Amino acid sequence: MTDSALRQPRPRPDSFAELFTPKLVTSLREGYDGKRFVADVVAGLTVAIVALPLAMGIAIASGTTPDRGLFTAIVAGFIISAFGGSRFQIGGPTAAFIVVVYRTIETHGYDGLIVATLIAGLILIAIGYLRLGTYIKYIPYPVTIGFTAGIGITIFVSQVADLFGLTTAKLPGEFVAKVEALWAAMPTLNPFAVALSAISLGLILGLRHYRPKWPGFLIAVVLASVATAVFALDVVTIGSKFGGIPRVPPTPQFPALSLAGVKAVLPDAITIAILAGIESLLSAVVADGMTGRRHRSNCELVAQGFANVGSALIGGLPATGAIARTATNIRSGSTGPISGVLHAVFLLVFVLVAAPLASYVPLAVLAAILAIVAWNMSEVHVVWRLLQNSGWGDRVVLTATMLLTVFYDLTVGIEVGVVLSAILFMHHMAEAVAVEAHGQAGALPGGMIGRDQADDDGRPYDPSQQTREDVVVYRISGPFFFGAANQLSTTLSRIGTRPKRLVLDFSAVPLVDTTGAATLRGVVEDMRKRGADVVLTGMSRPVRRSLVRFGIRRPEVSVLTAPTVEIALAQMDHQELAAE
Repeated sequence: MTDSALRQPRPRPDSFAELFTPKLVTSLREGYDGKRFVADVVAGLTVAIVALPLAMGIAIASGTTPDRGLFTAIVAGFIISAFGGSRFQIGGPTAAFIVVVYRTIETHGYDGLIVATLIAGLILIAIGYLRLGTYIKYIPYPVTIGFTAGIGITIFVSQVADLFGLTTAKLPGEFVAKVEALWAAMPTLNPFAVALSAISLGLILGLRHYRPKWPGFLIAVVLASVATAVFALDVVTIGSKFGGIPRVPPTPQFPALSLAGVKAVLPDAITIAILAGIESLLSAVVADGMTGRRHRSNCELVAQGFANVGSALIGGLPATGAIARTATNIRSGSTGPISGVLHAVFLLVFVLVAAPLASYVPLAVLAAILAIVAWNMSEVHVVWRLLQNSGWGDRVVLTATMLLTVFYDLTVGIEVGVVLSAILFMHHMAEAVAVEAHGQAGALPGGMIGRDQADDDGRPYDPSQQTREDVVVYRISGPFFFGAANQLSTTLSRIGTRPKRLVLDFSAVPLVDTTGAATLRGVVEDMRKRGADVVLTGMSRPVRRSLVRFGIRRPEVSVLTAPTVEIALAQMDHQELAAE
């Protein structure tokens, strides 16, 4: 197989209209029938059942009323699915915003949060239309893990009061002061709340293990609410604390703006925009990995921006793509954006029909749900693996980002993490230049920056597409670091057929960082699931050591030591003949 045979054709430039055409339009152009609609109805209903308790719990944990979360999920969820650049994205309020929203309300009041959300939406729209969304993908992996773990820790601590039924004044936003206030309130522990929390946690985790397709969150909420009403348990409920949930959606209203007010909330607006951009694109990438389709990052960010503007106009919360709900949507059989639109419609029906019943929901069960969400966000196993297998630099980046997020500020944590990653990368590059001075500089095929592309294949989504047995070889040149790792996934997604063997030539790669290794590990796992062999060749000893440390070793990959592509293929052929 020659280099000319492997060379990708230069893609034609896509028009503005093609790049920003919503995936909903693309999906309908492919052909939409009754069978797909039924599948999307089932998926939309399933996601709505999952989103219902989450939206209320997130709003309460953010320091506001549960109806704000529900109407955010309805309005923002509809806009994100109808106008976004991802086929399967489910949007709404997410746990990642709890820390930012709580702090913004505490500092500027709820009106300040609305203004910040509006500005964040406009920032996201500008980023999308300026086609800058691609750069958000280059947040280093340890930084992403660090700030999500920090957010998870903070969310869990914020739920302790409701988990134990503590009687407290409004908790401070600062982490240490919050822990001190919770500790001082421990004598007010409510045994009924503790029992509800413990039973709810056990029920949700048990259903997740033994009946993973059952809506564990909703089942726990219903049973806890019934028990509270039947036995008249002395616990705080949505009705006793908030007076219930209104059935009528709020009337859109433009917030009062002033130059002083905008300047005051601008830092929080930037934080919301950054977090919304990062989480929405992470969610879209997860969806791509589960389905084999590609999202358009800039179109997605524009939709996220309009969703946040729409949420602000109804007095809602910041919104973004929700990774867990998006994954649930795909697993439930979604065929495209219609399921996300229907999820918003189902939520609206729930509010209109069953709003009075929400008054019986105890806060303890919502706290139990958010405790599980916080644990999932923390990704303890990933943090532990990185701390064990990464170099000292990545450990410092992860730890600094996490601690700054918990004890100081999310924005500062991300900024410091990115700066430390840049310094670490420059250090690695200096070492690589010293060792590989005789090497030839280069970059990944297609350039460092991946391009958004319009949908022009006209293929409807079909999870049962069959593979064609062949061999595909890619030669990677240059450092495989956090800025270039995305290009491997992008390039592989352009393969017209799914290969029997994927050969990656690392002979011109001087170094691999943690993000590159994590991306490669995902590629290896995905190809193995498809029944394909992955062959890595031409690696230097430091690169091989980095990959092995991250778990990329036999039998997950077939050849690790072959110096050239030709030798690797010959070894594979010899192994096949020997097996026969």
